[in-house]
Amino acid sequence: MGPIDRRDFNKALGLGAAALALPGCTLTGGRPESKPNIIYILADDLGYGEVGCYGQEKIKTPSIDRIAANGVRFTQHYSGNTVCAPSRCALLTGKHMGHAYIRGNDEMKERGDVWNDPAIEGQRPLPAGTETIATMLKRAGYATGAMGKWGLGGPSDSGHPNDQGFDEWYGYLCQREAHSYYPTHLWRNKEKHVLEANRDGAQGDYSHDLIADEALGFIRRNHDRPFFLYVPFCIPHVSLQVPEDSLAEYAGLWPETPFKGGHYAGHATPRAAYAAMVTRMDRDVGRILDLIEELGIGDNTLVVFTSDNGPTFNGGSDSPFFKSAGPFRGLKCSLYEGGIRVPFVAQWPGRIAPGTTSDHLSAFWDMMPTVAEMAGVSAPDDVDGLSMLPTLLGRADRQEDHDYLYWELRGSQAARRGDWKAVRLKGKKKIELYNLSDDPGETHNVADDFPAISASMAELFHTARTDSEFFPL
Repeated sequence: MGPIDRRDFNKALGLGAAALALPGCTLTGGRPESKPNIIYILADDLGYGEVGCYGQEKIKTPSIDRIAANGVRFTQHYSGNTVCAPSRCALLTGKHMGHAYIRGNDEMKERGDVWNDPAIEGQRPLPAGTETIATMLKRAGYATGAMGKWGLGGPSDSGHPNDQGFDEWYGYLCQREAHSYYPTHLWRNKEKHVLEANRDGAQGDYSHDLIADEALGFIRRNHDRPFFLYVPFCIPHVSLQVPEDSLAEYAGLWPETPFKGGHYAGHATPRAAYAAMVTRMDRDVGRILDLIEELGIGDNTLVVFTSDNGPTFNGGSDSPFFKSAGPFRGLKCSLYEGGIRVPFVAQWPGRIAPGTTSDHLSAFWDMMPTVAEMAGVSAPDDVDGLSMLPTLLGRADRQEDHDYLYWELRGSQAARRGDWKAVRLKGKKKIELYNLSDDPGETHNVADDFPAISASMAELFHTARTDSEFFPL
């Protein structure tokens, strides 16, 4: 059976976009209210198993766990890709890696030596005129803000957040700059915000704290109107850097091997630093939750927390020690489950039932049609995503399902169809095939045992994608 057109699906149910959009809609009943606020918090390189509600035992994440307790925890949610920039592109544009404009961390070497010229900032930009979640919601009357790490354009090109629908922007435009939490500058809209406290290698201003404060300020300024706040935090992406007040919580808990550093900063106690970074981020997730309650808008706000890809393997991090990928194989840069299956928790009091779990198969490109339905507008016709709103609202019987999910990166490909997962590594002709229902760790390749399924997945690797000028397969 092929994919169902979402417009025909909703028509068959008697549900237009407006029917699913508001808290007073057919799915939930009750009185109509204003359009809901949307807060989407994105961690950077946080693994499926690094959050308490997903089984983490060493790192404390009470605020993220609080979202799960107040709402829903997804067990089969996938990132847009297994590295930063393309994952964010899939999120903001609603297109998977077979159709997305940005399909890798492209440093645009044609501009010059990006690693040695500090004047060159930003990765390959989104084109002018791209329809993003922000441009869509802005037309619907939303205030739009983004604070954190961008990675989809630099200070003066078409990919700048202000030119991609965001009224307010603060943070790192360039992913390379974000390798330090004590940068010389951040960007407020199109103005460089020089951090004097970090001049000449000083460590006065911790960028994560500045970004969190800007996110809180955006909520305060816009709480009396519908708003969309995108918070792509940098934590726990290396370098391992964290203020002493957070490090103290984990100091001395585990044996440590100092990380000498190189491109990424060294640290004497890398395990403690990593855990402290995650807990510091969690603290600021809690500050966001507390603020929306203080302002009286908690019941009309969807809060999502997730991660852009699987856990990292460098910079002094120790993913095996923390069991960062949970039960899955692979880390960041891998298209096995550990590289792309991510935590996803969401709360919306009175709309999402508390303490629930969903195994609905979903991915980053689903967020665009989901928030479109919440806002009562139409997503672009060419998106690959399907609205998750029925599942969020506890109406799985009305949920449209994907025929398949697809990823690619630097010549490797992966796809999931039902319980079947196929991977083809760069330079290999044969695919690997796994049945995730009984082999979630992808330990037993059954491609030779199921030739018909293997052939259909191999065909999908051709039909799911279009060629890309900048990211050839």
